[in-house]
This record gives sequence, structure tokens and C-alpha cells, in this order.
Amino acid sequence: MASHSMRRTDRSLIIIGGHEDKTGDKLILRAVAERVGSGRLVIATVASEMPKAQYEEYERIFRGLGVEHIYKLEVETREDAMSDKSLRALEDTSAIFFTGGDQVKITSQLGCSPVCERIQEIYESGGTIAGTSAGASVMSETMMVGGNGEESHRIGGALRLAPGLGLIRGIIVDQHFAERGRIGRLLGAVAQNPRILGIGIDENTSVIVERDRKFTVIGEGGVTILDAGASTYSNITDEETERALSVFDVKLHLLSQGDVFDCQERRPDSHPAYVIEEELLGAEA
Repeated sequence: MASHSMRRTDRSLIIIGGHEDKTGDKLILRAVAERVGSGRLVIATVASEMPKAQYEEYERIFRGLGVEHIYKLEVETREDAMSDKSLRALEDTSAIFFTGGDQVKITSQLGCSPVCERIQEIYESGGTIAGTSAGASVMSETMMVGGNGEESHRIGGALRLAPGLGLIRGIIVDQHFAERGRIGRLLGAVAQNPRILGIGIDENTSVIVERDRKFTVIGEGGVTILDAGASTYSNITDEETERALSVFDVKLHLLSQGDVFDCQERRPDSHPAYVIEEELLGAEA
């Protein structure tokens, strides 16, 4: 079985399902810190209603994990996203961490701005872009904005999708997944376009995506993959609004810590969970 290291220098996305551990081993945030190394981490509180408090909490945690160079990106208006001050905050940046909040605040404030272009450049040149909850949703080209959880998807129902930042193509992310019963709305999303893989990430769980191709799961929960690429039928355009969705032959995978998924081949591969802990905690594991 091939080994896989959390310390690669290739560009990566760390997509977190929300409520990541901040007091215990902090495996997920530790993985972010490992990728920052001696470089510069920018904490982006764009989505948050409480940017100051969120920044201070994450700054304290990341400093405790050995990150020395931490800066803040606080964009409250489109004008801020156009400013030289905001661009200066992103100079020589190794990694960006998007906090939770409202994902539409991120895309509406940053979309097509110099700041957004700079974030893309940082990623393309080998940087790490991480995000939790709302900060996870914005990674993909199409993002989940809203929709009813805990029930079957209904045609023409409350599912709301919007353009994301487009850092990774071909997937759509839903967060707080098992905790909020969101499988119905993710099925609704992939039924609308079976080209897109649905990735549902539980709380305190993340995927680390390497070069848009493969991702590794870290954390205590599961990652649900919904692949409708080979589906044989859907009633999504045939039935009246508010009818329950039918979709046949959707493939489902459930991955846990250590498991790897190849997004291009659409195939999972099993790896032992303890390897992640050994790599990130070393002698502490």
C-alpha cells in the first residue's frame, strides 16, 4: 500500500466540514499548520459575523501549533476586496484559512476582485487554501447555499446553488453533513448534473485535496461521496414541482480517516487511520 504524507509541498485544499477540534489533538488544524511551516498564514474572516473573535481564536490556536507568521484578511465590502491594503495582506502567503459564516458573503465580496485573483495565484503556485463550514463550500465551482435537510429532496424545492470560487472543478461540497441530515439535498444537487461528484463532510472531518486529483480524509467523522455519473434514471425534469426525487443507480461511498479518493477515476482506496495520527502527532500518537 502506497504511503501518503501530510507534508507534501504540492498545492492543496483542506476542506473542513465544520466544528473541527480546537482543544484536543487538533488533527485537522495541525494539518493546516504543517503545510504553512515557516511560511505565512492568512486567516480570512470574510464569511463571519464576528470576524474579530474568530480571528483571535484561530490565531491563538495556530500559534500554539507553531505557526509564527499569521495575518488577517478582513473584507467587509467589495471596495475592501479591490483595495491595495487587502492585496498587501496576501503578499508572500503560503496558506489561507477561511473561517465559517455565510458562504455567499465570501463569493459576493471577493468574486472577480484582485483579492480573488491573488488567492487563485497563491493556490496555483503551490499554496494551501483551507476552509471550514462556509469556507469549505466556496472551494468548488458550484457551491451549496441552502436547502432542506432531513428529508427527501423535492423537485423544484428549496435547494439553492450558486457559483463558488472555482478552486476545484467537478465536485460540490456539503458540510455539517451527517449531523444535519443533508444527504437528500446533496442527492438533489448531483441529480441536476451527474458530472459533479457530491462530497458530504461531517463535522470535525476534512478532506485534503492534492492537485485537484486525490483527497485524503482526516478527522473523526465520515465523508460521503455521491456519484451519479452512471445513474440510469431521474424524474427531475419529468414530474411536477414538489414531487419527491427519484434517481436510480447512484453510487455511494463512505470514507473515514486515512481513506483516499481519486476524483478523476472516481474510485476510493483504503488506508489505515492510525497512519494520519502518526504523521501529524509523531511521538505523541
